Parts: sequence; structure tokens; C-alpha cells
Amino acid sequence: MINHKTNVAIFASGAGSNAAKLIAYFSNHPHIHIQLIVCNKPNAGVISIASNNNIPHILIEKEQFFRGDAYTDILEEYQIHFIVLAGFLWKVPNLLIQHFPNKIINIHPSLLPKYGGKGMYGHFVHEAVLQHKETESGITIHYVNEEFDKGATIFQAKCPVFETDTPETLATRIHALEHLHFAPTIESVICK
Repeated sequence: MINHKTNVAIFASGAGSNAAKLIAYFSNHPHIHIQLIVCNKPNAGVISIASNNNIPHILIEKEQFFRGDAYTDILEEYQIHFIVLAGFLWKVPNLLIQHFPNKIINIHPSLLPKYGGKGMYGHFVHEAVLQHKETESGITIHYVNEEFDKGATIFQAKCPVFETDTPETLATRIHALEHLHFAPTIESVICK
């Protein structure tokens, strides 16, 4: 068990429901502190969540992220030890992966290796699952490497897919799995 605080940056692009669950889960944690929210969309809901929880946030832009220092200097200023992707839709540049080896994890709304890769996020994943008449879907929490959704799996959870499902009804069950399992899985990885 670790004896110091691990400072975590959450990278998110959207409404921030997973980020909100993580912030609540770790709010009084003895070893894990949500130190920073990193977002690539100025109107994303996650920015309000950060403000409401007195967590600093930065808005990043593509040029510096992909062709510059990938914001590694700013992450060092905030003393970030670990990165969690919670609905972050940009591919993580190699420079950031090299700077945080085995310290970046992502959550994906399918049972990887199925329905992963470029363009496979949110409703696109659920539509593909339904089109292929899968009988189950779920979530995969995995390490991030240089390829989209190809890093080593840490944890998977499954749920049934029903013939009557729409992308929206399936998404509701997937979100429930994400909210149930993401924070405890992060905790187990950081505190092992």
C-alpha cells in the first residue's frame, strides 16, 4: 500500500458523468487526490463539474497536445502522477505515454478487443454492438498505449444485450457499469 498521495489528472471531453463519480469517490481518500481536470472542449460539462468541486482545470488545444510538449510541463507543475481518461476523445500522443509509462488508464464502453479503435466511442460502439446482434456487451478498463484501445486490459464487466435494445437503452446499462466499477478499479491499480 502506498504511503503518499497520488495526484490524478482526469482527461475528459464531454458531460463528465464519470469524472463526477471519480471526484466523489476520491473526495476524502487517504492516498488518491483528483488534482486536475484536463479538457479539450470549452463548453464541456466536465468544466462546470471541476469548478463546482474546486478542482483546477485546463483547456488544451490540438497543436500543443500533438505537436508540442503534450502539456507535460503543466502536468509536472500540478505534480501529476497518474492520468485517467474518462470520455476523452483524442488519441493520447506518444510523448505523454512515454512520460507516464503504465500510468494512464482508459475506460471503453465495449468488451475489447471488440468494437474498439478510431471512431469507436459512445453511441457508435452501441450501434455496432446492436448491428452485430451481440448478446452481451460491457466495459473495459485498460492501460493506454500507442494504439487506440489496444493497451493491456485491467478489468472487464459484462451486461446482457436484449433484442429490444436501442443504443440509448444499452448506453444506460453501460453507464451503470462504468459508474460502479471505474473508481474502485483505479483505486486497485494505484494502491496495489
